[in-house]
Amino acid sequence: MTTRTSSAPRAPLASTALDLLDRSRASLLSACHADTIAGRYVEAHLAALRAAAALLAARSKPSRSSQLRSVWELLPQVAPELTEWAVFFAASARRRAAFERGSAGPGAREADDLLRQSETFFELVQGGLGLPMSRPLPEFMAVTKAT
Repeated sequence: MTTRTSSAPRAPLASTALDLLDRSRASLLSACHADTIAGRYVEAHLAALRAAAALLAARSKPSRSSQLRSVWELLPQVAPELTEWAVFFAASARRRAAFERGSAGPGAREADDLLRQSETFFELVQGGLGLPMSRPLPEFMAVTKAT
């Protein structure tokens, strides 16, 4: 799932978009240091969600529609090049909701994979917004418990 986004010059970003990107990066770091596998999964998913919201804040136009829609439904309309990512993260959102309701939680590999995918997505959003790349996440993640 490697998608290139346009790096054409853009207008200055709104503080909302930059704040969401900062919060996304903080969630990525929290996922790296999470005490539990479920915590890693949740933080990684939140990181992707916040990165997508930043892109929407920067690129979308205000709408009068009162219909509530998820970020993952809106993202393909604003950034068609990220449609595959929206589908992927919508599925991880359903998985996260299921284990928050009591289903079996993710395995360590699933949580680690989601973290890596979220970091890649974050970098694509940064590039799509014409921002410089961040420093990579720490190479070594915390050892997590299965709770």
